[in-house]
Amino acid sequence: MEARIYRPAKSAMQSGRGNTKEWTLELVNPDAHRRPDPLMGWTSIDDTSGQIRLQFDTREQAIAYAEREGLNFRVEEPRERKRLVKSYAENFSADRKQPWTH
Repeated sequence: MEARIYRPAKSAMQSGRGNTKEWTLELVNPDAHRRPDPLMGWTSIDDTSGQIRLQFDTREQAIAYAEREGLNFRVEEPRERKRLVKSYAENFSADRKQPWTH
């Protein structure tokens, strides 16, 4: 069994950074077979362990858990986002790079 350890990014529907502080350990099984259900057309899978997601406060706790359970794991480091800090008054400044139009 393989595990993926990562810190989730904020969703596009969030304005804040909620649910992005904790590290997540997710089980990944590349040998699981997906197939469409003939009646409903929904995709089903023969291995439900991919639905398991464990939350940890730190990356080290998640790594320690994976090592204790004998899981092969990979750690995906989070990318820090760049913040473009601007004020509303900059929309109307005289030295704009693009002219302000309606």
